[in-house]
Amino acid sequence: MSLENCWHPLSLSHSIEAGSSAGTRLLDRELVLWRDNNGVAHVWEDRCPHRGMKLSFGFVRGDHIACLYHGWQYNSGGHCQYIPAHPTLDVPKTIKVPVYPVHERGGMVWTTLLENPPLMPEDEEPVAPLRSLYLCCGFEAAVAALGASQLVPFASKTPADTTVSRMSDTLFAISCAQDRLLAGVQAISNTRTALHLSISGSAERYVGAGQNHFNDWALQWRHTVEQARIADERLDQDVA
Repeated sequence: MSLENCWHPLSLSHSIEAGSSAGTRLLDRELVLWRDNNGVAHVWEDRCPHRGMKLSFGFVRGDHIACLYHGWQYNSGGHCQYIPAHPTLDVPKTIKVPVYPVHERGGMVWTTLLENPPLMPEDEEPVAPLRSLYLCCGFEAAVAALGASQLVPFASKTPADTTVSRMSDTLFAISCAQDRLLAGVQAISNTRTALHLSISGSAERYVGAGQNHFNDWALQWRHTVEQARIADERLDQDVA
């Protein structure tokens, strides 16, 4: 499997409000995720072509994002439309920010580095947002830890078996009793990974107490994974 050819989650959908932007990384590439005032999500290279300023430091106005440094404005297609220092200039079409495909599924915003990607399957099931976790390990280590996870059911105190299934290269389902979490795995770099978690099910069932329950579980799971990583590193140092 080549991660270059996958769809990747970058954030929970509810974390990016209309009119806001955020910087992130994918496979060591700096990206800006922003949502215009109509609620449409966009993923671009996080660099203004003028002087290289991060566009994630800029501001969103309508369906445009503007660079903080000199105010150059870019439309939703990535083309520069307006330069404040030259207000009457017909801006050349060559001034453009690299733009990546975007899809929203499972309560997450997804992108891919492919120019002509396969379509992502539509997902009609309702979800309740949970949280994003950041791990000091690579993609494969995070996936292995996810596969060994044990979920604690929300409505039942009776222990039940946990099943982790791979829905795509970077999307996993963690099921236990009547509960099911969706986990999108973001390969930030060789040593950093993010997990974006949502609860599969109606908001009426999980918002509030259910989210608190699984949030506590997620934090404990991350603590366990990090402690295991630290123990492995100490063992390697002792052997060396």
